[in-house]
Amino acid sequence: MGTAAAPGSYMVNIKPCISSSRKMLVSSMVNISTENKEASWTRLASFSNISSRQPFLHRITSKPVKFEKFVTRAMSEASDNKPLSGLPIDLRGKRAFIAGVADDNGYGWAIAKSLAAAGAEILVGTWVPALNIFESSLRRGKFDESRVLPDGSLMEITKVYPMDAVYDTPEDVPEDVQMNKRYAGSSNWTVQEVVECVKKDFGSIDILVHSLANGPEVSKPLLETSRNGYLAALSASSYSYVSLLKHFLPIMNQGGASISLTYIASERIIPGYGGGMSSAKAALESDTRVMAFEAGRKHKVRVNTISAGPLRSRAAKAIGFIDMMIDYSLANAPLQKELSAEEVGNAAAFLASPLSSAITGAVVYVDNGLNAMGVGVDSPIFANLDIPKDE
Repeated sequence: MGTAAAPGSYMVNIKPCISSSRKMLVSSMVNISTENKEASWTRLASFSNISSRQPFLHRITSKPVKFEKFVTRAMSEASDNKPLSGLPIDLRGKRAFIAGVADDNGYGWAIAKSLAAAGAEILVGTWVPALNIFESSLRRGKFDESRVLPDGSLMEITKVYPMDAVYDTPEDVPEDVQMNKRYAGSSNWTVQEVVECVKKDFGSIDILVHSLANGPEVSKPLLETSRNGYLAALSASSYSYVSLLKHFLPIMNQGGASISLTYIASERIIPGYGGGMSSAKAALESDTRVMAFEAGRKHKVRVNTISAGPLRSRAAKAIGFIDMMIDYSLANAPLQKELSAEEVGNAAAFLASPLSSAITGAVVYVDNGLNAMGVGVDSPIFANLDIPKDE
């Protein structure tokens, strides 16, 4: 996801008993189903403030527009002894660490849910300053509705670790951060320390997910970005993945998989996505290819990244133009529907599963096909062309 999401996590035992979580996630399979969801453009425009910013869309959508939402659900079975039918995404017995989950409406959360629905045990890394809020929300049941899996059970998080992926070791943490009250009460939150804690607690993992990014100057054009702002974006959004994989690889089981999130700004101009964030995403994609070679040869671990379309998450709203990007995608993508976090989560579950055992070093686009477009068909210049539209 190409958003300015802050990296990190926190350390809280949500479910100290691992076996209890395993009971809830005893078995899973993929059940392909289609849900049709109709919504008038008028209601969508009101929600996204489309009309006030893009009046030319009125020409294209003068009549109500129907969008279809296609959802692939991972269904939980009743018994480990029952054989899985069809072509299942089966992650039973696998353990996943998802770095960068701080709420229940981003891609990291959606990926955790899809992996859980497929049977994986879930460990989470949360940015240290977000620890208390996230912990409190989990404890008070504020995320319970979002935790519901397709079979009706709740996603179980075995353990949540505090983490700030900007710092590799305790020696890297500057004094002002050490003394910052937002970090008070938390310990062992650098990348090296988190991995050591996971090794001590569980021994190994099978799946690593990097779902974090931050650009302190993301709202600035590149030519107005400071050196510190640019390097901070690279550190938090791309090198953090290098560091995580570097430290986790020794405790990743052979045949494991690692996944990150990128954005089309890595290869196309997206005005407003500044502060070095586009450069950071380009670096992330280049690093994905190099790490796929190194991790594949040395550890037999696959490394891929998902180029996800725009999502109206809390982190994305920090950029300030997420609604416009969603509107643009609706008007111009080959599939005229709003992207759901679940669709990205399901793609991640596939990439983490044996079904994708020959896929590594890839950028997988989950954006309704927007990456394939060379022009914006909502431009008035195409007014006289017979361009198919959802009506």
